[in-house]
Amino acid sequence: MTPKETPSVSRLSDGSIRDKQASELENEKLKYPKSVFFIVTNEFCERFSYYGMRTILALYLKNKLDYSDNTATVIYHIFTMFVYFFPLLGAMLADSVLGKFRTIFYLSIVYALGQLLLSASAVPTFGLPIREFSIIGLLLIALGTGGIKPCVAAFGGDQFILPQQEKHLVMFFSVFYFAINSGSLISTFLTPELRNNVKCFGDQECFSVAFLVPAILMIVSIIIFVSGKSLYRLKEPEGNVVLDVVKCMSRAVYRKVKRKKEVEREHWLDYADDKYDTTLISDIKAALQVLTLFIPLPFFWALFDQQGSRWTFQATRMDGQIGSFLVKADQMQVINPLFIVIFIPIFETCLYPLMAKIKCIDTPLKKLTTGGLLAAVAFILSALVELKLETTYPVLPTSGTAQLRIFNPRDCTLPIIVNNQSIVMEPFGIWGDSDVNINGNKSIAYSADFSQCGSNKNFSGIITAVEGHATSYVLQPSSESYSYMYEDYVNKSTSGNPAIRVLSYNTLGSKVITRVELTQANYVFQTTSTERDIAQVTPVADFAPGEYNIKVNGKDVGSIFIKLGGVYTLQTYIHENITKINLTTITSANSLHILWLIPQYVVITMGEVMFSVTGLEFAFTQAPITMKSLLQAAWLMTVAFGNLIVVIIAEAKIFDRQASEFFLFAALMTVDILIFAVMAKFYKYRTYNDDESTEPSDEHIPLEGKDGRLNESFSTSEENVKL
Repeated sequence: MTPKETPSVSRLSDGSIRDKQASELENEKLKYPKSVFFIVTNEFCERFSYYGMRTILALYLKNKLDYSDNTATVIYHIFTMFVYFFPLLGAMLADSVLGKFRTIFYLSIVYALGQLLLSASAVPTFGLPIREFSIIGLLLIALGTGGIKPCVAAFGGDQFILPQQEKHLVMFFSVFYFAINSGSLISTFLTPELRNNVKCFGDQECFSVAFLVPAILMIVSIIIFVSGKSLYRLKEPEGNVVLDVVKCMSRAVYRKVKRKKEVEREHWLDYADDKYDTTLISDIKAALQVLTLFIPLPFFWALFDQQGSRWTFQATRMDGQIGSFLVKADQMQVINPLFIVIFIPIFETCLYPLMAKIKCIDTPLKKLTTGGLLAAVAFILSALVELKLETTYPVLPTSGTAQLRIFNPRDCTLPIIVNNQSIVMEPFGIWGDSDVNINGNKSIAYSADFSQCGSNKNFSGIITAVEGHATSYVLQPSSESYSYMYEDYVNKSTSGNPAIRVLSYNTLGSKVITRVELTQANYVFQTTSTERDIAQVTPVADFAPGEYNIKVNGKDVGSIFIKLGGVYTLQTYIHENITKINLTTITSANSLHILWLIPQYVVITMGEVMFSVTGLEFAFTQAPITMKSLLQAAWLMTVAFGNLIVVIIAEAKIFDRQASEFFLFAALMTVDILIFAVMAKFYKYRTYNDDESTEPSDEHIPLEGKDGRLNESFSTSEENVKL
């Protein structure tokens, strides 16, 4: 935060004191700084870039880089953790070495390079080691966005002359807030559309373009930012209070440990009074009281930031079709910025005044406690949704069991005997057993009568069930080719898209290539009778939901319906001029609708409004002016440690069921916030006057003074409204 400049007099060039009334008249004529336009536009582009990239990041790690749910979650939260560790570095560079302008400029270049590298790593034709370059790109992005995070809002505040332009400053932060949330809102909706609907490099999902657009916006943000340099008010580095605090505390600890003839001090920090003045020591004491209250707060962010990881993976197992529009799993994150814009004015103008009248949730610490409880409620809701989802999950082969399927690839009735069980398979029919009890491998005898399929003899053989696997057999008469088997794919796809396998049968021979085209998806299978291609198909929104036209060797043969989460086998049969297709469902499509996630998103967004905005208000108003940058850095560190908690729990792999993990987070959050409530009960609010004096108070410091202006000990920043 920029300290207020309060000149009491003004001097002319000859050194005489200017008339006070004339000075005030000139102050009234101060115009709104034009430089603010460049800063706000820069912030819009940067937030568009960051949230656009982060929205699709979890699915990129899972679908493109082939990481498991747990590993993708860990990488996602490590990245977010670094994003909130690096602001400390950015603040130190800005305050001690480079100044805000150069820090923003240099780290923005690092940021843009990271975005470009991430986009390039997703392009298969470049041949880059995709995992390694993606991680390097994410590290550069974390350094860039984290490093500039504490600088941009403060740099915007530097453009105003205070206190004369204090009302303009309030307007600036309102516009700044709007730029942050509008950039987040637009990109959170747009980048999943680019990922899903743009086809590139033969991939069904185009992550490279979806990452490139945020990268371009970041480059544009740099150009806009630099373009306004001639208009900026630039301030030289003034030293870093964080370093001063660390040095002072280190000195106090050293003298306390090494003391011999030292007089016993009332507080351990007082041992640093040989090198540091009492004002700094007193300010650090006040800051430590607030920092102590920060200890339980990381748990909120551990829950909140799972919107982009666990909740997104949860959404991939749900049905997102609404009419002809398909809601993508990562697109559900748009609910958060959308409802933030809706909730903040409602809370500020309606809910908080009402709560104040009835003396309920009327202090910052009570609001923080309520926000934490709402986060716990949101995770209870997500756990209940997950329990319902579990009933829709496919049955997978496990230890001690196997799955076995037999396909009839011909347009004829095929009687078979499997394990002394007689079965009549219809044309293109399937027989299956999803619960074969075995230990190791199990050989099962079968015989098939091909007399109705143009062959006069029976064929006998052995099929093998493999423990822990799903095995499928395609029966063929021995005169054409041996029956063949393959390990079937029965789980829902990692992307949530439908997965489809093509089995081709051509009476001209087993080696004849059959071209099968899904026209709306622009996807082509080229198979022979012994090949079993499978692919995840991106759903289309401009056609009947889930319907795809099929062409076999260029001939229209009808259409099929495949839906999100389903696993299908498409059989094609070619005999002379006859071409037929048949679709078999191996795993049922997602049935629980994605809109059931809305309650948990709404509740956690309510929690964010009460927790995030209030938290920084509390941190800034309860710290001396010299400690405000320290408290801002500490607040951001709570976000970093929250993501570290997710990493630890995900790596511990305590539960096999996701619902159990959600309940665990809800329980931990509840216990944690109750501990915080007890700590808050004993906290005495402080009131800071213009002369830096302070005294405990039972009243909390409001965000606005009685005249409607920002309290002098508090300045809104980016992190108030959107971390």
